[in-house]
Amino acid sequence: MVGTQQVGVRWNWWRARAVSLCAVVSLLAAFTAAAQVPSFITFDSAHVRPLALSPDGTRLFAVNTPDNRLEVFSISSAGLSLIGAVPVGLEPVAVAARSNTEVWVVNHLSDSVSVVSLVGTPRVVRTLLVGDEPRDIVFAGTNGHAFITTAHRGQHRTDPSIAAVSGAGDPKLTTPGVGRADVWVFNPASLGATLGGTPLRIVTLFGDTPRGLATSPDKKTVYAAIAQSGNQTTSVSLGSVCDGFKERDMCLVFPDTPPFGNNLMPGGLPGPATNFEGAKAPETALIVKWNGAAGQWQDALGRNFNNGVRLRLPDKDVFAIDADTLQETASFSGVGTTIFNLVTNPKSGVVYASNSEANNLTRFEGAGEYGGSTVQGNLAQMRITVISGGTAYPRHLNKHIDYSKLAGKPGFDPSVKNHSLSTPTEMVVSQDGTKLYVAAFSSSKIGVYDTASLESNAFDPRTASANHIPVSGGGPSGLVLDEARNRLYVMTRFDNAVKVIDLATKAQLSSVSLYNPEPASVVQGRPFLYDANFSSANGESSCASCHIFGDKDELAWDLGNPDATVTANPINMRLASDLEIGVFRSFTGHPSSPINGTGKQNEFHPMKGPMTTQTLRGMTNQGAMHWRGDRSNGFFGVDAGGEEMSFKNFIVAFPDLLGRASMPTEAEMDKFTTFQLQVQLPPNPIRRLDNALTASQKAASDFYFGSRRVDGIAIGDDNGFNCNGCHTIDGARGFFGTDTRSSFEGISQIMKIPHVRNMYTKVGMFGFPDSSFFLHPETGQLGDQVRGFGFTHDGAVDTLFRFFSAIVFSNTSIGGPLVGFRSDTERRQMEDFMLAADTDLAPIVGQQVTLTASNAANVGARIDLLIARARAQFASQVLGGATYEADVVAKVAVGSRVKGFLYERGPGTWKPDDGSANISTAALRALANTAGQEVTFTAVPPGSGTRIALDRNLDGRLDGQ
Repeated sequence: MVGTQQVGVRWNWWRARAVSLCAVVSLLAAFTAAAQVPSFITFDSAHVRPLALSPDGTRLFAVNTPDNRLEVFSISSAGLSLIGAVPVGLEPVAVAARSNTEVWVVNHLSDSVSVVSLVGTPRVVRTLLVGDEPRDIVFAGTNGHAFITTAHRGQHRTDPSIAAVSGAGDPKLTTPGVGRADVWVFNPASLGATLGGTPLRIVTLFGDTPRGLATSPDKKTVYAAIAQSGNQTTSVSLGSVCDGFKERDMCLVFPDTPPFGNNLMPGGLPGPATNFEGAKAPETALIVKWNGAAGQWQDALGRNFNNGVRLRLPDKDVFAIDADTLQETASFSGVGTTIFNLVTNPKSGVVYASNSEANNLTRFEGAGEYGGSTVQGNLAQMRITVISGGTAYPRHLNKHIDYSKLAGKPGFDPSVKNHSLSTPTEMVVSQDGTKLYVAAFSSSKIGVYDTASLESNAFDPRTASANHIPVSGGGPSGLVLDEARNRLYVMTRFDNAVKVIDLATKAQLSSVSLYNPEPASVVQGRPFLYDANFSSANGESSCASCHIFGDKDELAWDLGNPDATVTANPINMRLASDLEIGVFRSFTGHPSSPINGTGKQNEFHPMKGPMTTQTLRGMTNQGAMHWRGDRSNGFFGVDAGGEEMSFKNFIVAFPDLLGRASMPTEAEMDKFTTFQLQVQLPPNPIRRLDNALTASQKAASDFYFGSRRVDGIAIGDDNGFNCNGCHTIDGARGFFGTDTRSSFEGISQIMKIPHVRNMYTKVGMFGFPDSSFFLHPETGQLGDQVRGFGFTHDGAVDTLFRFFSAIVFSNTSIGGPLVGFRSDTERRQMEDFMLAADTDLAPIVGQQVTLTASNAANVGARIDLLIARARAQFASQVLGGATYEADVVAKVAVGSRVKGFLYERGPGTWKPDDGSANISTAALRALANTAGQEVTFTAVPPGSGTRIALDRNLDGRLDGQ
């Protein structure tokens, strides 16, 4: 029998009835006054290591991601019992127990690590500040060093307090050949008295953002995996692909600047040149993949495009770090495109990496009849890669799938999904090294494998599936193996719960639900993003196969459909009349082919060429979806600027792309849409925490919003625009780079003007050939880089600096000297500004610091900053319009509980969660002078302060009453 237990908030009938009428009226009045300010912002951060076991096996620790807490359970033969819930940072995603009494929690949105003590009242005793979006943590080495993975960016890596730390400082976002993956290393026995602790070193790895960590059995080596490490694919730009869809007709590309002689290209786009109706397809870029054996960048036809690429992709996926010297000792390639987690075999030391391998070299979605190929149902193969003896051996978990048989077609076996696993995340291995368990996040199963069969690739998925363990709730994201009790503890993200599994019977003994402040619509809609059993007939593909945890896979895909029809484009356009396109072509020669292929600007051709995967976060107020906005016209109807209709029109991707046997219902798409449009982007980690601009950014901001036009011509109200005229930034209306319209920008297709909030995540591709579309000459071969895709829709432009040298933005082009950038200095400044662009949330959101009895001199200024930003006005449509940058909450252990405080702007004092009188900032700080009363201050999204600090479930009764 399965038991269900709710923890975190105790819903007692007498307690609810005891709420006083005056308290209810007071709270209702307060909520009405701020009715448009949401009390919860959905970030949907991905778990990495959400569960941990105490060394003595008596406690289980679980991160409660939406509630920003660490839940502490006692373990007995009867199951799990909640004994504590400790407030930590925002969006905790990983936890590791250093000892029976000390636990470290990684806070993804707060860019921090909470050090939690279980001695006395469980509480945070120190907050360590690290790089952007930390993901995982392990302890290793002779001295038990703490290793934390983060992106190679974030405000704290340039903080003066750690200037002397090796690896700290300028992330060099615009410098070629720089690793973008950091591992912060701390000595837990000597954290230092600096603002956020003093790391021993920041180890930078040559990859693009790390994720999972593992340790060797002897704890002497730490393994770190790159999250989206790529698969050695890149885009050859439109200008380096010969016109005319002539596969074997070579051409010369001009201009040809030094080094000379590398401008001969092998041909045009592979066919077909039209869709099935005969409508000519647009000329586009082309995806190529590195063939190491041939030493060539080859397309799907095997043609050599070396002359079209100016970089190398070494594809370093997993790194080994000496846990004592903190030096990289090895790297491993060929592991996978997206690497979710790592684990080592405790007996042999073999490393296992759960991953997916993208199939983005294959072109087209749909039936594949007219085009001759399709990725339908075969977007990314789910794997566990075995790293042994310095070599990676990928093992496809779903090798029983015959991808040539499409859903609904003759020969397709509908039972194939019963044996499939999708999105393999955390793994654990039995102490004898013979059995591996893997959480299949998108399958609601735990895969169970004999390690010898996995390593030798002898397993048969059809028979191995009999060993898999079904899990209720959905989205298994974390595992802890309790061999003493023959149990498996499983975190399930969809329902925010911990499941207890009897390994002898594979039965679920109980489900312990963590308190969840998420709206019901978020909980109900989340599975539609991830559930591969729902999304695909073979059980492997889901929307999250490319939109990794709702974000990007950092790849481009050619997902046109030659079997589909040309449709009308309803979106309002700029600079796109016949006259404007014709004049531009006459002056510049661009585009060299008819616009949109057909020569009709108000059409969407179903064949579109490579497009980089866009994030599914922050889509509210951004208008029609896809790079061209082509989801504005689809299955459910036409809406030029509505996000709801556009997202629902993705329904056709379920059968055409994911390989579902039938379309979802409209009710299901409604739930999916409602969920996804609530998920927001994080604050910008490049922008200063005080929201001020550097001198370079300020100069660019003045240019951006100034009177000088950068596109079009200098006369006429609608014939030219400053930067903001197209890429509108207006937080109150929810515009952060787009106002939902489209524009002709001299290329072969009309594109919707995109937002600019996540430009900093696209840094890492450097190297570009000659192109007459850009003023800057080619770079020459720039060597090893961490990314194969950069900016613009096809990912072919390596840097923003180059993008701003496009002829459409030049003061020597059609607009004349009164339009466009006047110098490279202005372009560099604009690059700086775009990397720090405004977002829906102020950069202070999530930031935190802990005040102790000994560090007041070092953290006092940061506390002042948090308060100052809480008083600073801010505009964001998703936050209700005119608001403030943040609410500030404080947590401190007083007596037997952690007490919450909310900063109130009017009186400038702190409201406690027990209904007692407000206290001053000085009085709150003074609490930290008492042993065991460390005070942790956190900036939270405006509107969330009451829930996080005072009234966890917003039932009208304060948490301390």
